[in-house]
This record gives sequence, C-alpha cells and structure tokens, in this order.
Amino acid sequence: MRLILLGPPGAGKGTQAQRLVDRHGIVQLSTGDMLRAAVAAETEIGKKAKAVMEAGQLVSDEIVIGIVAERIDQPDAAKGFILDGFPRTQAQADALDKLLEERNIAIDAVIEFKVDESKLMSRIEKRVEETKAAGLPVRKDDTPEVFVRRMKDFHAMTAELVPYYSVRGLVKPVDGMAPIDTVTAEIEAILSEAVSS
Repeated sequence: MRLILLGPPGAGKGTQAQRLVDRHGIVQLSTGDMLRAAVAAETEIGKKAKAVMEAGQLVSDEIVIGIVAERIDQPDAAKGFILDGFPRTQAQADALDKLLEERNIAIDAVIEFKVDESKLMSRIEKRVEETKAAGLPVRKDDTPEVFVRRMKDFHAMTAELVPYYSVRGLVKPVDGMAPIDTVTAEIEAILSEAVSS
C-alpha cells in the first residue's frame, strides 16, 4: 500500500498518517524527518543536504528525490509507505514517477484532504492551545504568519498535483473538516477499494 497525502497545512494529514502507520504497519515518509535522518546518518546525500541547510538555503529537488529514493529502498518500506509533504511540485511528482517506475512499484491512491480554508486558522490556534496546555513545545510553523505563507506556497505549487494525479484516477477526496474518526473511516474505505481493485 503506497499513498500520497495531499492537502493544505492544518488539514489533518499528520494525524491520519499516524493512524495508518499504527493500523497497517506501513511507514510514514515525511521529507523533514528523512532529511534530518540522512544528515544524522551522514550519508552522501545527507552531507549535501547538510551543507545546503547550513547555508540557509532550500534543499533542491535533486537532494530531496535522492533522500526519498534512499528511504524507499530500506526494508521497512517494502510493505508500503505514506508520503506526507512530498511531492510538493509537479517537477517532484515527475521525478517520483520515474523513481517508482525504476523500482517497478506504483502509488495506490492520492488522498486529498478537502477543507474549509477559512476555518483552518482557528484549528491551528486550537492545536497551539492544546499543545501549551499539555506542557508540550509548540511547532515552529504553528503561527499565523507561517500558516499564511505555507498556504500561499500550497496554492502556488502543491494544488497543481490534484489535476496531475486525477488524470490517472488516483485522487480520492476526504472531508478534512469532519471529526478525526470519520476521516479515518473514509480513508479506510478508500484503501479497501484501492486494494481490491
């Protein structure tokens, strides 16, 4: 089972990805986590990423693709994986297609989280309050300024992936504003259909 989760920041992708990991024993491939792991492991690509990050620059598609390729080749990803936060652009999606084709594997479904964007900011504010109340550190990207910037980036780059994958019949929408358990049930129904078809 190989999935891509698509949706704007605050749509609930991370929460659902964790539930899929727990239920199905597949791995969540978050580009941020993979980059940090590659840098820590001092792999060839990790060293390149570290130099770019230390210079305060954005990591290139080439490096990100290299890290995704390294991660997909690890034994725990053989059973399946969830891509969260990748691909972000059509160029990355093209590169991912090529990478998967070389390994003779394919994406089973692209789960699109449909949300009411006007309500996302209040959802993020609630998450910050709950995190603080629990005495946990607040995510650096959970601020109104960062949220607005990430939303712009999403519309400028990532939103174009919906038509890109729709052409192949891979995009399966879920109601990202529904209660968490409802969203989980919607995703499970999509997966049952994808696996049986």
